[in-house]
Amino acid sequence: MAGKPEVTAFFDPRTWSVQYVVADAARKKCAIIDPVYDFDEKSGQTASANADRLLEFVASKGYTVEWILDTHPHADHFSAATYLKKKTGAPTAIGEKIKDVQKLWKSFYNWPDFPADGSQWDHLFADGDTFRVGDIDVRVMHSPGHTLASITYVIGDAAFVHDTLFMPDSGTARADFPGGSAKALWNSIQAILALPDDTRIFTGHDYQPGGREPLWESTVAEQRAKNSHMSKLRTEAEFVAVREGRDKTLPMPKLILHSLQINTNGGRLPEAEANGTRYLKIPLDLLNGAPWG
Repeated sequence: MAGKPEVTAFFDPRTWSVQYVVADAARKKCAIIDPVYDFDEKSGQTASANADRLLEFVASKGYTVEWILDTHPHADHFSAATYLKKKTGAPTAIGEKIKDVQKLWKSFYNWPDFPADGSQWDHLFADGDTFRVGDIDVRVMHSPGHTLASITYVIGDAAFVHDTLFMPDSGTARADFPGGSAKALWNSIQAILALPDDTRIFTGHDYQPGGREPLWESTVAEQRAKNSHMSKLRTEAEFVAVREGRDKTLPMPKLILHSLQINTNGGRLPEAEANGTRYLKIPLDLLNGAPWG
């Protein structure tokens, strides 16, 4: 894939999320990947501080936003895709398997009239699709396992893998959400690690093990050599056993039931009710068996 994009990361310490502005600096064109819309579950307040920070950076560089991209429907924060589309006019996109996630969650939320057809985004990407950011080639890889709809964007020499691989000292992402699969995750990671050794890997979360500073960039070679799972677990069976064993000990993300009703709807907040207030809908006893956090 031709090109070396300028990658600028924005870390959100509330959700340990990494958001990216990926640019063809020469052409002044960019894409925004996995933007966060702020939500405080304790007070119910929403805000656009993270998204506005991205917009301020884009304006300071004189960039035009060509795409607003999500790698998957996030379970730990709201997507700012719809907010940023209103601000920039840029099209939103996600992987085409979002339709499978929508079908699953519309039943969980008892939304009989919810359109589970991906129409909430401007474009749905299939495995192998290509497009450009400025003059830099982009290829889409379907990377299921963490979710049914997870995709990787390979933009020039940079791969945005979100919840497949973490930094080498943190291993791999969980695969126990509805529709997740440790076996599928193994296969997705193998495809990512088959990219050229010097491919830059950008992950979507960092949980700062040991209290270190947040990190988000590595390479395929570093992941293959040092990832705490992939450098040690040599077979699919070994990986699945370790991944599933670890996942059984993890409580659900605190915002999963809040976030999926927003993120399966393209980052749209619920419509205000007659009194002018928006309400979230939280199904009780849906995710039975998960450890209590």
